[in-house]
Amino acid sequence: MKLDSGGYAATVSEAADAVAAAEAAGYDGAWVAETKLDPFVALAVAAERTSRIDLVTGIAVAFARNPMTVAVAANDLHLLSGGRFVLGLGSQVKPHITKRFGMPWSHPAARMREFVLAVRAIWEAFETGEKPAFAGEFYKHTLMTPFFNPGPNPHGNPRVWLAAVGPLMAEVAGEVADGLLCHSFSTERYLREVTIPAVERGRAKAGKPLDGFEISGPSFVASGSTDAEVEAAVAETRSQIAFYGSTPSYRPVLELHGWGELQDDLNALAKRGRWAEMPALITDEVLHAFAVVGDPATAAAEIDRRYGDVVQRMTLTTSGPPDPARWAPVFAALR
Repeated sequence: MKLDSGGYAATVSEAADAVAAAEAAGYDGAWVAETKLDPFVALAVAAERTSRIDLVTGIAVAFARNPMTVAVAANDLHLLSGGRFVLGLGSQVKPHITKRFGMPWSHPAARMREFVLAVRAIWEAFETGEKPAFAGEFYKHTLMTPFFNPGPNPHGNPRVWLAAVGPLMAEVAGEVADGLLCHSFSTERYLREVTIPAVERGRAKAGKPLDGFEISGPSFVASGSTDAEVEAAVAETRSQIAFYGSTPSYRPVLELHGWGELQDDLNALAKRGRWAEMPALITDEVLHAFAVVGDPATAAAEIDRRYGDVVQRMTLTTSGPPDPARWAPVFAALR
């Protein structure tokens, strides 16, 4: 199992510093999320400060962009980093796409499938010098003149990973991507009963085996070296679970466990801005289904028990700024 570092940096410098710190600490990869900053810019700076670690957009919002802009940025970063860049894409949810980014939203799984295929068609045009001939339902790319073509990348094309919660998007990931970024709002049961079978259906559509496809597992870990540290981590994790649980798109995870009404209650509080009341609705049963809880040795053993046979990567992160040092005991135990 490869171990990755992540978090939610506030600035490009903070994100790049964290990636460099993750490499120094021995992590295999580091992802930068698109929250308060552009992950492509942050990873460009990080590429200059590192030499070994995988650099992942975790995630970049696909539907806030178009396949050409993403294909060019990803190609640039793969070249700059010496072949270490991984293009992690996600759909976000409809209100953010239409109201925050002012972009169209429809049929997210079908649109994402086409988006990735369009990016790959553009990369093929870079490699061959031929103009792309991609005409789909959502995207059309049929022009590429030599002046705008950077040519073949000596490191090949970046790997493409898709973030997915629902089975339709997980199936798309299996069909057209190289890996899956499991949302942290998932459980072992959901991963095994819903996500992985969907990925396998996608791989079958593409005529490809599951071997070689990378799955990055769920990442809620509430750990500490003292009881007080564990309690603080548990409180933080309850807030994270409550936040994600209020989102209608993630309801299927709760419904699998018979907790569908919890989503209604969380969503109602969120709509009224009563965020401070939401964590109290996350019972111990819900907490332990979503999160690994305990001291570093206990947490490491439980991560391995839950996911060791089904995921190839695990991300150690928090809801706040990236902090590789915080996870040093868990990291060491997993190693």
